Amino acid sequence: MNSGDTAFMIIATAFVFFMTPGLAFFYGGLERRKNVLNTMMSSFFIMGIASVLWVLIGYSLSFSGNNLGIIGDLKWFALNGVDGEVGPYAATIPHLNFAAFQMMFAIITPALITGSVAGRMNFKALFLFVIAWSFVVYYPLAHMVWGTDGFLGAVLGSVDFAGGNVVHISSGVSGLVLSIILGQRRGYDKLSYRIHNVPFVLLGASILWFGWFGFNAGSALAADGLAVHALMTTNTSAAMAMLSWMLIDMIKQGKPTVVGAATGAVLGLVAITPGAGFVPIWAAFIIGAVVSPLAYFTVSVVKKRIGFDDALDAFGCHGIGGIWGGLATGLFAKTSINGVARWDGLVYGDYHLFLAQAVSILITIVIAVVGTVICAYLVKIFVPLRVNEDDEKKGLDITQHGESAYPSFNGLD
Repeated sequence: MNSGDTAFMIIATAFVFFMTPGLAFFYGGLERRKNVLNTMMSSFFIMGIASVLWVLIGYSLSFSGNNLGIIGDLKWFALNGVDGEVGPYAATIPHLNFAAFQMMFAIITPALITGSVAGRMNFKALFLFVIAWSFVVYYPLAHMVWGTDGFLGAVLGSVDFAGGNVVHISSGVSGLVLSIILGQRRGYDKLSYRIHNVPFVLLGASILWFGWFGFNAGSALAADGLAVHALMTTNTSAAMAMLSWMLIDMIKQGKPTVVGAATGAVLGLVAITPGAGFVPIWAAFIIGAVVSPLAYFTVSVVKKRIGFDDALDAFGCHGIGGIWGGLATGLFAKTSINGVARWDGLVYGDYHLFLAQAVSILITIVIAVVGTVICAYLVKIFVPLRVNEDDEKKGLDITQHGESAYPSFNGLD
């Protein structure tokens, strides 16, 4: 047990927890005025339900035992046996500290999905969907990637330092699938969906950037050189992605936008997540620089041509960013930085890790697609997935929560 490592991990846990309110501001600012409370609540309530599920059963299913490399068992139900002593996943911090740190990932991941379905999903259906999705998609993926005998990590040999597969690809792809199941928002092809609060967007992105240092550096599970390395690659990628998006804005419309800069920064954070503790710092420049044009092309060209309504571009940001980041880890990772990686990346002449990364990403996509379809249609048996047209027109703040973020505002929205 090391008191310095424990103190560091407690702080990192708090950092990651703070990211979910940051996401609420980021998404809330991007939505329309009449839906801001619903959009923010869609992240905020998950801090409650995901915490309860994690303590009761989520942590045990994700990290205890092993069943076919896919899911754990109920050994640590209600955190029974998880205490202040060292556990199996970190040698210098309390087992309970590790469980708390991982809980924050289980909170923010389903919250990311909500950006895809903003403005039209029945809140009761969303509540039930998050519960079902946690069991069907998140807990199995967490075990498969990070469990001691998980199929994607221990067996296949892929690596995911802080959640490229588990957090970003799973949520981004699930958000896309759920948005397609729900259908487009009312008047999607005719109305202008204006961002209602740019300062909220900037505030949310700043909180996310701040919290991401706990997200990635904390995934070293110790206050050591690897944590500092992850912190520096994280910041470098975010900075490069922000500058890359600003350059795109300049080329396309002659001026950099605040929303674009904020979006670019978040993209860089997403893209570096799987490789933060595996790739050299110089690679973070490339990872950050490339992710913005990839995402920009997805949201400005692919999205329009195909016609799916990923409302706040959760797939364009987290899905595309996570996929690129996972592949980039297979390109640039070095075993000398982190021995968890069995092989060096493709740029050093070894193809094994890149192949493992590609296969793990494909498996993650399949799990997310199939799991989301199962959860959505299961929930649909009990409650409608989507609000009716009249409720959507009035806005989800009033119809789903009986409140208004701006009660003195009387204009059209």
